[in-house]
Amino acid sequence: MKRRIGLAVLVVAVLIAASAIGLHANVLLQFSPALGGGVPAYARIEARDGRVIVPNDGEWAAIGFYRQTSCVPEEFNLLDFFDAANAFSCELTVEGFEIWRNGPWAGDGGPIQTVSFGLGTVPIWFVRTDELKGALVDDVLTMAELEACATLRKGSAFSFKETLHPARIAQQTKLQLVARGTFADGGTFLFQVEETHFQQKHVLIRFK
Repeated sequence: MKRRIGLAVLVVAVLIAASAIGLHANVLLQFSPALGGGVPAYARIEARDGRVIVPNDGEWAAIGFYRQTSCVPEEFNLLDFFDAANAFSCELTVEGFEIWRNGPWAGDGGPIQTVSFGLGTVPIWFVRTDELKGALVDDVLTMAELEACATLRKGSAFSFKETLHPARIAQQTKLQLVARGTFADGGTFLFQVEETHFQQKHVLIRFK
């Protein structure tokens, strides 16, 4: 309940701020498991311009899931990121809002900003970067390949917030993420990332 109240207050604050600086034409859309919507993707990993983009600290890579891992299609290549035909039927693990210039019905390529809050059990999977590179030699990464990684550690974030300014839509591409959670086999994690124009400025992955 507190999270939903906080989200509602934040949405109102964003609308007021947008109105104050003359952004009245912008459209704000909320998304949640009940409302649907959200990004038509499963996880924060993709291939772009010939390279794989995934937050990592050089030792560990972290893949956060916007939707339940159990309903990701077995043959889907996670590096493709978008799966508009199927992703919307996969339940969200986050809720939040998107800011569009005019709205998806107006032909916009996507939102200029997305803010996501975890619903208490956001899956975040960690894999050693050297092993992940080995799994990516064919430019394909399925859920089965990810699960087969010997160094895979499956975490669940009880605290999660991501602010995203998407590439080729927002004037300045940006990703800020903070997540805290636990592992099923014991222990906790802290995951932080700040990225601008696909350049990692700060990444922290800490296990206890």
